[in-house]
Amino acid sequence: MDRFFLTHKIGTVTASALLVLSAISSPARAVTLAGEPVFSEVERFSTRIENNPSDIYFPVSTEATDPIPLALLFQGALVDKADYQNYAQVLARYGFAVVVPNNERTLVGPTGPATGLFPEQGQIQDVLDFMTGQNQRPTSPLNGRLDTESLGLLGHSFGGAAGIASVQGLCLFPLCTDEAYEVPDALEAGIFYGTNFDLGPDIGTPPIDNQVPTGYIFGTRDGVTEPALTVEAFEKTLNPPKVLVEVEGANHYGITNEDSFRDPMRPTLEQAIATDTIGRWSGLFLRAHVLNDPEAFSYVYGGGDTLEPVVTVSAVKTPEPSVISSVVAGSAMLTGLRLRKETSGNHQSEDKVR
Repeated sequence: MDRFFLTHKIGTVTASALLVLSAISSPARAVTLAGEPVFSEVERFSTRIENNPSDIYFPVSTEATDPIPLALLFQGALVDKADYQNYAQVLARYGFAVVVPNNERTLVGPTGPATGLFPEQGQIQDVLDFMTGQNQRPTSPLNGRLDTESLGLLGHSFGGAAGIASVQGLCLFPLCTDEAYEVPDALEAGIFYGTNFDLGPDIGTPPIDNQVPTGYIFGTRDGVTEPALTVEAFEKTLNPPKVLVEVEGANHYGITNEDSFRDPMRPTLEQAIATDTIGRWSGLFLRAHVLNDPEAFSYVYGGGDTLEPVVTVSAVKTPEPSVISSVVAGSAMLTGLRLRKETSGNHQSEDKVR
């Protein structure tokens, strides 16, 4: 089972066709039930952000609505943006403009260079700038509809690790190539699937000094990211609110449209149910903290998992007595990590991050 910096065999992913602006058909759900989406219809369009092909999903309504906040998805390594269509659709129905870019770059490690889809933290500011422009462009389908000062962050696997670093304002190669990175004011929450923050045998999982509410979701059948490491990341996350969502029977690719044999473990939960469940808890977590939705907050922190047989939630709403000392220790360790990164250079390999 892979750890964050342990060697991972990189497979191939077939790129899907570029999406065009279109309505996405999906069964409408009653929005009056606890935990249900706010919108029943979603549209999408394709564009380029800093020359990266990107898909944007957003809710549609015949009624006037409040400005729509943003959500950025950091893809898993080598996972094409189109593979997140179903997940992004669920997120959009919870009231977010969901941006899913393909970020292609070349990383150089001990085994040589590798070119592929690898997210990086600098995409956050690129997306904020692009979506601000869309909000002001008369020809854009999002013209005047966005709240570009409110952003939720999502991530899968490698992308989840980039997200964990991002919520701390921490820049570590190969997740980050811009040492000037800081947590942007717009970033208000982050929730990540099938990921961890284990930095190798010499460090392990350091205290995670998150600056915004942070959530983790994992499948019990994940054969790529060891579930225990996701649990450890949750436990090492210093600042509540924080949430850990366990999805019984989902594997590493429960978040994507289809299962992948890149995970040696087969899921026991139907793929559509897994993706819907992961999307629902991601959307509710972001609604709770980005939109300050009291019903979403109550569902996430007040026992919503009792309504879902395959879900178990651990949540911390307020600081625990041990947190103050942990924050001090965590800050010291993170400072050491930054200094180590500055003095040792970029020696981590892209095939050791998953």
